[in-house]
Amino acid sequence: MSDGLFDVPGAALPEAGHDSAGVDFRGPGDQAPLAVRMRPRSLEEVVGQQHLLGPGSPLRRLIEGSGAASVLLYGPPGTGKTTLAALISQATGRRFEALSALSAGVKEVRAVIDLARRRLTAGERTVLFIDEVHRFSKTQQDALLAAVENRIVLLVGATTENPSFSVVSPLLSRSLVLQLRSLTDADIRVVLERALADSRGFGGAYEATGEALDHIVRIAGGDARRALTALEASAESSADGVVDLALVEASVDRAAVRYDRAGDQHYDVVSAFIKSIRGSDVDAALHYLARMLSAGEDPRFVARRLVISASEDIGMADPTALQTAVAAAHVVQLIGMPEAQLTLTHATIHLATAPKSGAVPAALSAAMADISAGKAGAVPAHLRDGHYAGAAKLGNAQGYKYPHDDPDGVLAQQYPPDEIVGANYYRPTDHGYEREIGSRVEKLRRIVRGR
Repeated sequence: MSDGLFDVPGAALPEAGHDSAGVDFRGPGDQAPLAVRMRPRSLEEVVGQQHLLGPGSPLRRLIEGSGAASVLLYGPPGTGKTTLAALISQATGRRFEALSALSAGVKEVRAVIDLARRRLTAGERTVLFIDEVHRFSKTQQDALLAAVENRIVLLVGATTENPSFSVVSPLLSRSLVLQLRSLTDADIRVVLERALADSRGFGGAYEATGEALDHIVRIAGGDARRALTALEASAESSADGVVDLALVEASVDRAAVRYDRAGDQHYDVVSAFIKSIRGSDVDAALHYLARMLSAGEDPRFVARRLVISASEDIGMADPTALQTAVAAAHVVQLIGMPEAQLTLTHATIHLATAPKSGAVPAALSAAMADISAGKAGAVPAHLRDGHYAGAAKLGNAQGYKYPHDDPDGVLAQQYPPDEIVGANYYRPTDHGYEREIGSRVEKLRRIVRGR
């Protein structure tokens, strides 16, 4: 799947012919999809990404022909990665070669590099565009290193996944990483209005109502290609040259959920899910849950995150939260989808609306800090194991007081090593159930410590 603004390089390319993948670059004709016909042919036609296209920015220098660094363009589909690669080639006057990581292997990569090396001896330079570069294996990516480092090729890689997770470190360090953003609603509207008016698009043959454009913008989700595809499908169904809301709704099902189970969006969405629970925004939590479930996320993954959140964000403020989360995890295992969606929703609502406390992770962190600082002294002799021959001679288990022998079930006795006597790791909040156990904890400490 291509991930640029439009599907394959076309009109923006500097010369006719075919690339190494066999794609025809002679330019889109009238029968080409609207998204291909409307590909920006110059920097001035690029919509959005102004944070990368400002005066003196690395990307603008590349497009204007004065930059020499290889670049990894990282961002959601339909934001212009393929278009920008073509503009870089056009501006620099270099030969353009395109590979798709979905079909190319090491052999194809080396063939392009050999071709670029021969061109270099004749004074010609090459831009190598690799679509879906994150799908290249480590071996395939390693095959690019020498050519990139020695500038035999100017590499432009396009990826929908965070390069930090999907591109090998040596290649990453040799390239500029530029993150493209989803287009704004205003950007998408500009793209649609241009397609309606421009001769490469509909040239005024169709008009769209404001409601229709608003709906297309809404379902596009920041993806220009998706917006143009929706507009084209709607226009093809129009009998009178008018695209209205009813026509768009009849022509387009719904926006595809923006979610990649294997990429960084997977981590972004689940991070937002947990943070919404922690922040007690039940509606936001349910949005992110629905987003994951709609995209086919593994429900076991969601359940595991809920179990962790129950202890990390709620803890003793509501001890039943962990029970609910664990029960939800069991239901996912026993019943499966789609019925388990209800249980995950049940657990999400419970956790998001429960009183919150960070006392559990704080207690663990404080105890770990003392361990890291070397405060890990000997276990007091009376607490040591006495169930073996010779233990008594070593003083083990001598003088231990059995709490159940005390009427209150608790008595004064040293439990921690000498180095941390008096340390208070657990600090209950006054939220939920912890309000009740806070005073109990203080009373227990006074008795145990003999104060």
